[in-house]
Amino acid sequence: MLALRPNCECCDRDLAPDSPDARICTFECTFCAECVETKLGGACPNCGGNFSVRPIRPGALLAKYPASTERVVKAHAGCAA
Repeated sequence: MLALRPNCECCDRDLAPDSPDARICTFECTFCAECVETKLGGACPNCGGNFSVRPIRPGALLAKYPASTERVVKAHAGCAA
């Protein structure tokens, strides 16, 4: 099950569980669409893979299986400190 991480690893922007701007790679590294397009060139800086729009978990299931609250921010080239 996806963790639905709460933020962009690059700019630390909040990404709600239902955000259409969340992007993930196959390892579930999580970034916002803006960082993927403008800073990362469409490739995950952790694994080199591509990104997909993160699926949105339906509200009823989100209550039963909540999103992660653990924030991950890493110093990637091109990302804000």
